[in-house]
Amino acid sequence: MTAHRAPSAQAEPAAPRASASGARLLSVNVATSESLDVGHAFHGSTVLSAIRKRPVSSLANAAAVAVERLGLAGDEQADPSVHGGLEKAVYLYPVEHYGWWRERRIEAGATNADTPLSFGALGENLTTEGVLEQDLWIGDLLIVGDVQLKVESPRNPCFKLNAVMGYTRAAKHMLLSGFAGVYLRVVQCGAIHAGASIEIVPGRRVESIAGMLDWRRSRARREP
Repeated sequence: MTAHRAPSAQAEPAAPRASASGARLLSVNVATSESLDVGHAFHGSTVLSAIRKRPVSSLANAAAVAVERLGLAGDEQADPSVHGGLEKAVYLYPVEHYGWWRERRIEAGATNADTPLSFGALGENLTTEGVLEQDLWIGDLLIVGDVQLKVESPRNPCFKLNAVMGYTRAAKHMLLSGFAGVYLRVVQCGAIHAGASIEIVPGRRVESIAGMLDWRRSRARREP
């Protein structure tokens, strides 16, 4: 997403967002690669995927999890060409969107749609509160304890999201809603735990996550 990114408005850097704003980490989630039944979402019935993340640090059990250059200890990416690597080492998703996804699953008649989604259900490593896509710009830093994470790009969902959400238009809904979450680069390694506060330190603020999502949304509306 370099030459094709939509231009965004210039803006003066805002003051750093303090941890007193209430932004915090609710859950740290990891998974190893395993077979995922994708049904009719793609050619072939199963693929290898680590999208089904599970909490290893929660508010009830705030265990420390090591953050390394290529991601969290104990986490895997089945297809590094799409997920993972330095620019997509950690994936963050806001808890504020979880209720919206439950409504979409109920409308689609997905299995167990009435049951609240568990943290990690969107394939995210970090489930957060108080950090929305509209708050972030490419190059912003998220400070979580001694760990520094740099905002790189919003997620571009694939067919595997359809499989874990239980209906065939989930990826399209992510594009149209803009509820995509963001990929993060690890700038400073360390350890993180659920309950930790999050501080947003603005970067140069030339290109916004919201602007990139608007561009993707316009493309998705033109596609079947």
